[in-house]
Amino acid sequence: MRGKEKENNFFQRTLFRSLDGIEWLGNKLPSPLSLFAILALLVIVLSGIFSGVSINNPTTGEEVQVHNLFSVDGLQYIFQNAVDNFIGFAPLGAVLVTMLGIGLAEQTGLVNSTLKATVFSFPTRLLTAALVFAGVMSSLAINAGYVVLPPLGAVLFLGLGRHPIAGLAAAFAGVSGGFGANLFLTSTDAILRELTAEATRTIDPQYADTITVSMNWYFAAISVVLVTVIGTLVTEKVIEPRLGKYEGERKGEQVDELTLVEKKGLRFAAISFLITLAVMAFLSFGPLRGDGGYMESPFFDSLVFVIFIIFFVPGLVYGIVSKVIQNDKDLTKLLGKTMASMSGYIALAFTAGQFIAYFRETNMGTVIAFKGAEFLKETGFDGFGLILTFIFLTMLINLFIGSSSAKWTILAPVFVPIMMNLGYTPELTTLVYRISDSVTNMITPLLLYFPVIIAFAQRYEKKIGIGTLISIMLPYSAAFSVGWIILLFIWMLLGLPVGPGAGIHYPIQ
Repeated sequence: MRGKEKENNFFQRTLFRSLDGIEWLGNKLPSPLSLFAILALLVIVLSGIFSGVSINNPTTGEEVQVHNLFSVDGLQYIFQNAVDNFIGFAPLGAVLVTMLGIGLAEQTGLVNSTLKATVFSFPTRLLTAALVFAGVMSSLAINAGYVVLPPLGAVLFLGLGRHPIAGLAAAFAGVSGGFGANLFLTSTDAILRELTAEATRTIDPQYADTITVSMNWYFAAISVVLVTVIGTLVTEKVIEPRLGKYEGERKGEQVDELTLVEKKGLRFAAISFLITLAVMAFLSFGPLRGDGGYMESPFFDSLVFVIFIIFFVPGLVYGIVSKVIQNDKDLTKLLGKTMASMSGYIALAFTAGQFIAYFRETNMGTVIAFKGAEFLKETGFDGFGLILTFIFLTMLINLFIGSSSAKWTILAPVFVPIMMNLGYTPELTTLVYRISDSVTNMITPLLLYFPVIIAFAQRYEKKIGIGTLISIMLPYSAAFSVGWIILLFIWMLLGLPVGPGAGIHYPIQ
């Protein structure tokens, strides 16, 4: 036993030293705000160097060329779109609106009182698993999980005397790494189905008509268990031991018995929460139902505002009952404190928005993706070798293009026909892509919500940089990759369907 313990300690020390090295190297980079500014300038320069490089889109036949921003037209674009690039930075509005609701619930004491009630009624040992599971399931709300769960995870861990960054990491791992898993069908399933069917029509139009939205449901549902278990183990066995005891400035509330005022506030907040949920449910099936599918309804298009209301109303009620809010000036002051804590993120969003917009405008990400697809075609691999190459290539491309649908729009017309000609169904190809896309989300700074997570983390550790966050999330990424690849190969060896009516092998004509 002692020898085994020494072996485990050696492995842990080696792992921690490796992650410390990654953190040290990554933190030698400038601050996230400065880094995105430098990357934006680098994109401008590279667009000038590679101006004229082009590829042909295999779907449309159109030429896609690197757009030169290091030119008169490019300079005009930069100056004319600077404000729009900032305002149009996708997470900016969602984060600020959501944090108004969450921030009020936190400032009034509702979050801490809820935590106390949870501690005395909920097995705290299940908190990590619950956080990761909630993150996985949050893909039902598209990207809302990125701005809701990580800060809540940090608050919950802090209140229980655990390191808040570990709570943030567990939630982030579930949201980003588990994006390809869910017990239910999501809007992502519908989007990917359309792209897969379109690519399939180039080979077999009749088969394309049989592809359904539920094509990956069986595998995705089982993957929820896989991601939850792995995410929990990595958090508790790797991340928390490495982070150690939290010594930061922010301290959680001591978890004591609830006071009479807190109990009264929670009771009224719970009633208001249930009423709010009932109203939202009525709106989702009534005025906000729309004429299309439920997941594409105006209600789901408004989820950020819905989440704001769900947190804001109970937070307001709790504040009034507990006398923290006695007039509108108190409310304004509390909301101001919340926005003040997000000032660093707002500044970061400006440079991040410019970089993302420049990278998109130059078409460099699209060209990189197509070149990667051409490389895969030239490898000559088949079977598991091809699938592994596909996985690793998609992981690499994911470091340059964050959007799942954008990547699949580029890659599906290339990969789906290749895999069909080798005897693999389009449904399996889509599944392999979803795994590859999910596991590297959490370690790429080009993920739109990566700056958001850094901003949340800096509320607890001001010196956290890109290197620190990547070193924290890398064990999740590696563990999810290994676990999912093993599950995939076992699934394929057993010949199990990946979804209703969706097999693994495509009959080659």
